Amino acid sequence: MPDRNAELTILSRDADLLKNEITALNCNALRIVQCATRADDIDTDKVHILLADPDLAVKVVEQCHQLRWCQSTWAGNKPLLQLAKQDYTLTGVRGIFGEKMREYVFAYLLHFSRDIDTFRALESAPQQHRWMQPAPGTLQGTTLGILGAGSIASSLLPVAHAFGMRVIGLNSKGEAQPGYDAMFASADKQTFAAKCHAIVNLLPDTSATVNFIDERFLSALPEGAVFINAGRGSAVDDSALLNALDNGMLRAAVLDVFRQEPLPASHPFWSHPKVWVSQHTAAISAPEDVARVFAENLDRYLNAEPLHYQLDFERGY
Repeated sequence: MPDRNAELTILSRDADLLKNEITALNCNALRIVQCATRADDIDTDKVHILLADPDLAVKVVEQCHQLRWCQSTWAGNKPLLQLAKQDYTLTGVRGIFGEKMREYVFAYLLHFSRDIDTFRALESAPQQHRWMQPAPGTLQGTTLGILGAGSIASSLLPVAHAFGMRVIGLNSKGEAQPGYDAMFASADKQTFAAKCHAIVNLLPDTSATVNFIDERFLSALPEGAVFINAGRGSAVDDSALLNALDNGMLRAAVLDVFRQEPLPASHPFWSHPKVWVSQHTAAISAPEDVARVFAENLDRYLNAEPLHYQLDFERGY
């Protein structure tokens, strides 16, 4: 049974903001005993409940012998899931990224569909060649493919349907999901790719998804497709993606996540004319939203109820 008097340690770049938000929520029976932005400032002997950024938490968790529950501030938690220490409950955050993700995805889909770059370029063309009236495209009637048809992906469906798009999805077993016109299994990824005018990757970071977007997948896409990666950088074979862009197979790649972050200054993605780098900003978690998720789970924790968004160490997500 969990303690009725919960002691919380906050370890996050937004530690003070999280503390203020949690304090404002008047969480009963909660005492914040530590609040830090650096792992070195944490007394691991005092850690019972941990609210933390995973990349900071991974530096202390193995020394936290009293840890019972860690509430992550991120959706992706690979650093913690890969540790040998797994004798505690780990929960992620969900339900707070959907609105931001759909704004991100459709900002770029509309940008390319309406051919914004061409019109912008004509503004600086010689006067006699400016008025050319290029014919922009439309999202209506095109097919959006979503890799990783989970909770974040579901936020894209109403907007895609409003624009008259067909939406197909891919998950490990091809299990049907509401709102999709068709679902495909991972084993059928080339058949899936061949039907997509635009692809959004939201796959989790697991051993099964490493280099999932490879040369075979990219070569199956229709010519002129747009690829958006807002999931995990490890899902993409960088060399295969660059080759697809160089060979004209893809119109553009919008990349928010990378194998190594920050993206090294020497990486060819920075200078490639068909790559848009958005620096892991597609759907940043706000402290007030994370605090709300934590508070809801705290209530469940104190009442010995199953926690929301519990992660499976064995499955890796």
